[in-house]
Amino acid sequence: MPDEISSDTVIEDERWKAAELDALAARAIGAVLEWHGIGGEVVVLGCDDARIAVLNADFRGKPRPTNVLSWPSVEHVPHEPGIPPALPDIDELGDIAIAYDTCVAEAIAQGKPFDDHVTHLLVHATLHLLGYDHENDPDAETMERTERSILKNLRIPDPYQEKIA
Repeated sequence: MPDEISSDTVIEDERWKAAELDALAARAIGAVLEWHGIGGEVVVLGCDDARIAVLNADFRGKPRPTNVLSWPSVEHVPHEPGIPPALPDIDELGDIAIAYDTCVAEAIAQGKPFDDHVTHLLVHATLHLLGYDHENDPDAETMERTERSILKNLRIPDPYQEKIA
């Protein structure tokens, strides 16, 4: 298994510079890989809604903006529902794209700090690179449980907990 952790960012939307995407990505990706006891490299593209809509259309057939997309470097081995996936044994884990406009809108709508929301999305996307998914209830529960544990280590509140007004 690779033992170094690295995240490289490509900034297409300048607003990500002010948001310090480099630091957010390094923190989130590092936390996921450390939690799993592995290393690896992830490239993160900080873009806007227009760019991610094109990517979403090209790769998922959904011509609309989304918050985050991920492309694993390898096809993951199928696993029993609810069981964590076998971790990839490669250096380059894959790529992530994240859209500034959608992240801001979601953070505001959910009453969450922007940095916490972006960190959660980057953790989520990195888990996809490792083979986690949420295609069925057992896998969704496993992925959410893993996200909660990693985010707790980062002192970020549970993003799935309902806010009590």
